[in-house]
Amino acid sequence: MATRLLIVDDDPGIRELTAAFLSGHGYLVDVAVDGAGMRAALAAERYALVVLDVMMPGEDGLSILRSLDRATAPAIIILSVIGEEVDRIVGLEMGADDYVAKPANPRELLARIRSVLRRHGEHRPTRIVSGGGAPPRPFQRFADWRLDAAGRQLFDPDDVVINLSDGEFRLLMTLVEHPRRVLTRDFLLDHSRGTNAEHFDRAIDVQVSRLRRRLHRTDGRGGDDLIRTVRNEGYMFAADVETR
Repeated sequence: MATRLLIVDDDPGIRELTAAFLSGHGYLVDVAVDGAGMRAALAAERYALVVLDVMMPGEDGLSILRSLDRATAPAIIILSVIGEEVDRIVGLEMGADDYVAKPANPRELLARIRSVLRRHGEHRPTRIVSGGGAPPRPFQRFADWRLDAAGRQLFDPDDVVINLSDGEFRLLMTLVEHPRRVLTRDFLLDHSRGTNAEHFDRAIDVQVSRLRRRLHRTDGRGGDDLIRTVRNEGYMFAADVETR
């Protein structure tokens, strides 16, 4: 099973962008807005790692960290505003596994997460599964298509595997994870090609055009129906998506 992470941050923009970026790199990602939400999530799921913001209203990240039982809690990476060295030192002394300054570069955060997980054992289980066998791998399903995120395979309605390039796969993952929402070109570039990608509109337009061709069906429906252009704004994945 994919490694499950928890993002705890009161800023909805940071939560969404971080979760989307990490999901695009194969992790299962949940989010919480505060300490209460974090504790509820920890009670419901087994997490390999928590990314915990320090500066939150009410109970701050250091207070939350202090209240955890470090013998049973998941690995913790704390986020703190650049220059708050006291937070970094105190957090590490309290048992945090690493520290990343805000605003966090997504690629740096990903590298730190991978490093911490390697130290703790990379394949920590996300949930205890009864029955002794491995659980079936879930597919993301939309408009009679199936996307196997772990296996990086796309199956058309006739169950034929459609070969995707790495860029096409990452773009499709980004769209599928944000269905029926208008996504800007910058958002798609950041999440499908990385924050260091060359940012110009034509780059994502070309990638969308290629992916639409991959999603074309023999009955004439497909790419243009699934990936709609929203003039002057970006693109929208116009299908309901379910995971099962």
